[in-house]
Amino acid sequence: MRLDGILFFPLTPFDAAGAVHEDVLARHVADGVAQGAGAVFAACGTGEFHALDGAEHRRVVRTAVVAAGGRVPVYAGAGADGVLLMPPYLVAAPEAGLVAYVREVAAATALPLVVYQRDNARFTPAGAAELARIPTVTGFKDGLGDIELMQRVIPAVHAALDGRDGPAKDFTFFNGLPTAEVSAAAYAAVGARLYSSAVFCFVPEVALAFHRARAAGDDARVRRLLSGFYIPLVRLRNEVPGYAVSLVKAGARLRGLDTGGVRPPLADPHPEHLAELELIVSAGLEIAGAAR
Repeated sequence: MRLDGILFFPLTPFDAAGAVHEDVLARHVADGVAQGAGAVFAACGTGEFHALDGAEHRRVVRTAVVAAGGRVPVYAGAGADGVLLMPPYLVAAPEAGLVAYVREVAAATALPLVVYQRDNARFTPAGAAELARIPTVTGFKDGLGDIELMQRVIPAVHAALDGRDGPAKDFTFFNGLPTAEVSAAAYAAVGARLYSSAVFCFVPEVALAFHRARAAGDDARVRRLLSGFYIPLVRLRNEVPGYAVSLVKAGARLRGLDTGGVRPPLADPHPEHLAELELIVSAGLEIAGAAR
């Protein structure tokens, strides 16, 4: 269950009637695994989990598990190889309550848990260390972007695990910010080398080129990809709330995957933004050496 490589958060395709398109989803997941994804996180943020009912969520997760075929682990809310534990819905809670929430989820399943820090679920170093002592909590995903906090959280967790009775366990930290490649160097510097890649959903060639360039220490290539693709994409993403998902889905459609549109409250990109996205994708593919 050790996580490694690019963490793939697949889209949830919808057909012309607005229903989950399981065949397209299966192809999307299978293609991503074949391209080299290290793990699949189904029905999460990029997969519009907020817009899925319970039955749809189960179908998406089941389809992803089957499509992955045991080649890489699949994480989701339930019914997979592990759980990405989202923050509690709506409510603000003290840290003690958040830790208790994680404990209750852990008591309800034997699956490994990755705790997602974002929005209303923020942990101090002491709180994160307490989470890490829960036997089935195996990871911590940060969506806040507070590098100074992570610089304190990561050593606190390592110290807690080093002093833990019983066998050692793998514990993974990863960057869960939108377009995480842009902040990958900052997170790696504090000990969180893994990141989720939404770009992998629609231009895996670019995502893989970036990942390999970082692994090889090819800083010049990393800079070219950042300046020619990722930073323009971030500027476009910031134009409209929700574009972190809807641009990714539009990009997949541009590349030939019949994903359908996004569900409300998200909105599909404006025509002029689609044209800009197409130019950004073309530039990224050219830099990656995968232009067609």
